[in-house]
Amino acid sequence: MDTFLIDVPMPSMGATVNELTVVTLKVAPGAQVTKGQKLAELESDKSIFEFESPCDGTVRAILGKAGDVMTSGSTFLQIETADASLKHLKAKAPGASGAAAAVAAPASQSPVTGAQAPVIWTPRATKLAQEAGLDPAKINDIEATGPGGRVSGDDVTRYLARRKG
Repeated sequence: MDTFLIDVPMPSMGATVNELTVVTLKVAPGAQVTKGQKLAELESDKSIFEFESPCDGTVRAILGKAGDVMTSGSTFLQIETADASLKHLKAKAPGASGAAAAVAAPASQSPVTGAQAPVIWTPRATKLAQEAGLDPAKINDIEATGPGGRVSGDDVTRYLARRKG
């Protein structure tokens, strides 16, 4: 059976959501996947959901990493498959190139801990901080209580109230 490479796009979450944040990756390049297998956890400004493989195949490239904000419709990963129903997603050029090089942490890698641990902000939290005139990248004394230790909108609201008081 002939195989071909497909570009799997970031999903569209409706007319008002055009960006999604990669929360975690559950596979790495080279992994064999089955249709419906959980590949990643993604977050919109309203919810967190699991992203599933559209087919059986082999992951050849992952074009986003945990913490990346990606546009709906942009290529998230590439899978080599024999599923003829996905020919419409056939990659224009094999493999990732240039700045879009394949990146992925092994699925078993645990997050960085300690002082160098990156703080991941939900899109809503980022928006609230920016609307308050703050740069989320410069805030290092906020308590992150959201799923997976992310800064949530509620965390920003509490932080702002604490600063006023």
